[in-house]
Amino acid sequence: MGDAARFRLEDDLLERIRSRAAGYDAANAFPHEDLAELREAGYLEAGVPVELGGHGLGLRELAAEQRRLAAAAPATALAINMHLVWTSVAVVLRERGDASLEFLLREAAAGELFAFGISEAGNDLVLFDSGTVAEPQPDGGYRFTGRKVFTSLAPAWTRLGVFGRDDVSADAPKLVYAFLERGDAIVAEDDWDMLGMRATRSNTTSLHGAPAASDRVIRRLDPGPNPDPLVFAIFASFEVLIANVYAGLATRALELAAASASARTSRSTGLRAADDPVTRWRVAEAAIELDGLLIEADALARDVDEQAGHGSLWFAKLVGLKTRAARVSGEVVREAAAIAGAAGYRADAELARLQRDVLAAGFHPSNEDSAHRTVADAWLGPITPPSA
Repeated sequence: MGDAARFRLEDDLLERIRSRAAGYDAANAFPHEDLAELREAGYLEAGVPVELGGHGLGLRELAAEQRRLAAAAPATALAINMHLVWTSVAVVLRERGDASLEFLLREAAAGELFAFGISEAGNDLVLFDSGTVAEPQPDGGYRFTGRKVFTSLAPAWTRLGVFGRDDVSADAPKLVYAFLERGDAIVAEDDWDMLGMRATRSNTTSLHGAPAASDRVIRRLDPGPNPDPLVFAIFASFEVLIANVYAGLATRALELAAASASARTSRSTGLRAADDPVTRWRVAEAAIELDGLLIEADALARDVDEQAGHGSLWFAKLVGLKTRAARVSGEVVREAAAIAGAAGYRADAELARLQRDVLAAGFHPSNEDSAHRTVADAWLGPITPPSA
C-alpha cells in the first residue's frame, strides 16, 4: 500500500532495467528480472486505489511513469503496459460509478498479472466484433475458443481479459467480455520472433474451450460501436498509455542523439557536431515535435482523470493521440539516427534497438486507417448511403 504523491520508480531500478534491455532483445527473451523488480517495487498495483491496496496513481501519473520506464526499456514498458491498462480500465469505470471490475483491482493488489487477449488476426473491427467463439454455459459462465494475437506478457500472466462472440443465446449475437485464469485449455504458442519490441514475448494465444466463471463475465454487448462505459474505458486507457510508451522511447532517442552530437568533433572544422548549424536544427526540430506530443499526452491523460467533457469527440481525440504518438516517435527516432551517424547503426547500439522498437507503434490499435475513419465520423458524421 502506498501514496500516489510519493510513489515513483527509483532511478537505480530504471538503470538496472536499462542495463538488461539489450540482452533480452538479443535473446528474444521475456524480461523476468525486470518483472520481478517492478513487482517488488509495487508497480503492478501502482494504479490501484489506496483503499484497495495500491498506490492510487491516476492515469496522468501512471502515464508519466510509463514514459520513464519506456525510456529505460521500451519492450519492458510495453509488456507491463497491458497489465496497467486493465487496472486503469477498472479505475476509469469505478470513478464513473461502475464497480464491475473491482475484483480486478483487488487481485492486482494481491499480485495477479493481467494481460490482453483481445486482438485477432485479420479483425480490423477490434472491439466491435470477434471471431472467437463464446459458448454459454448452464451456470452463466462461458467457454472461449479462438486465437488471440499480440498477447503481451505471454510467459507470465495469471489473468487474461478476453472477448468473443455468442451466436447461440436467445438474445444473440452478443460480444462477451470475461477474464480467464491460466489453465490447460489455454496455449501460449512460442511464435514471437519480431523485428522489435522482442522482450514483450507477445505470443499468439490459442483458446480451446477456455472457461470463464459467471462472476468473471463482465459484459455482454451488441456487436458494433457501443456507448457502454467499458468500451470507452478500454479505448481511453489503452490509447493514452500506449502513446506514452512511445513518447518515452522518443525522449530517450533524443537524449542519445544530443549526447552523440556533444561527444563528436569534426576533423575538418575542429567543431563539435553540437555546434554544427545543421545538427542544431535537427535536434531543435525533433525536440519541438516531441514537446507537442508530450503536452498532448499529458493533457489527455489528465482529461480522463478529471472526466473532461469532450462528448462525441472523445474517441477522435484518443485515436488522434495514438496516431500522433506513432508518427512523432518515428520522426524523432529517425532524426536521432541521422544526428548520431553510423555509430547508431551498430546492431548492439541502443539507438539501433530504438529504431526497431519504434516500428511497432503503427501496429497497435487504432491504426492510421481506423483512426481517420473515427475522426472523420466525429466531424462529418457517418457515411450516408446513396438513396435508392
